Amino acid sequence: MDHTLKAVDTDLEALSHAVAAMGDLAVAQVRAAVDVFVRHDLPAAEKVVRADNAVDIQDIEIERNAVRFIALRQPMADDLRRPIAAMKIAMQLERCGDLAKNIAKRVPRLTAGTTEAQADIIAELGRMASERLAAVINAYRNDDAQGAYNVWLKDTDIDERHDSVVREIVAGMAAAPDAMGDAIHLLFIAKNLERIGDHATNVAELVHYQITGTDLSNRPKL
Repeated sequence: MDHTLKAVDTDLEALSHAVAAMGDLAVAQVRAAVDVFVRHDLPAAEKVVRADNAVDIQDIEIERNAVRFIALRQPMADDLRRPIAAMKIAMQLERCGDLAKNIAKRVPRLTAGTTEAQADIIAELGRMASERLAAVINAYRNDDAQGAYNVWLKDTDIDERHDSVVREIVAGMAAAPDAMGDAIHLLFIAKNLERIGDHATNVAELVHYQITGTDLSNRPKL
């Protein structure tokens, strides 16, 4: 019995390490995508696009290992929540990687470049999104239910900032109609960052549920 329990703990620990590592990579991808946008660094943008494959591979491996754990160990209660949460969190992180890739792919399409003001507002939104994602990965790594709850509570901050960014970009479109194409790309980049914030919120719900068994998705924010 002790041997079996030790094997279960070892498998769960390995799965948790894999999810945390994937989270770190997703955060790095988001930060890199914002950085290449700000610097308009085309070679670096291509590296971000190529690096997304590593995130996809980790997602597949985590799902495979979680399914294998459930099949072999037949866990119950807390031990069952962890592999299920791992698969769902990995899916959210894979989507964050895709969004970072999409941001990087738009950088070469910004033919006229961006103004300093535009770069600043996108960079600030990107900072908020990456910090939110990093915070929830830290909560996952430390089994910190309160940390996950705090991330979940702040969901509207990024939404409000995104709305402000959109208003500024649209106002710029009216002032410089020749830059309409670039402005549209900026709107998509801003939306991608807002969605990364949404995925961080989803991860926060999953982390909190994994630790406490309490579903935050039906709980009103104060």
